[in-house]
Amino acid sequence: MDFPKFVISKSRNNQFYFNLFASNGKVIATSEMYVSKQGCENGIAAVKLDAPNAEVDDTTL
Repeated sequence: MDFPKFVISKSRNNQFYFNLFASNGKVIATSEMYVSKQGCENGIAAVKLDAPNAEVDDTTL
């Protein structure tokens, strides 16, 4: 398995979700549940598009 990567899975209640795996093979993000696989794929596309522009809000300061 090459990393980083998105992995789409199906839950026990037949909804779709994705995990984002880091280069070390560990899960760094889990999505919400989606009714359709297309919705899940759209969620992945949104993360790919928006993540480079995402701000960091450090609440520990």
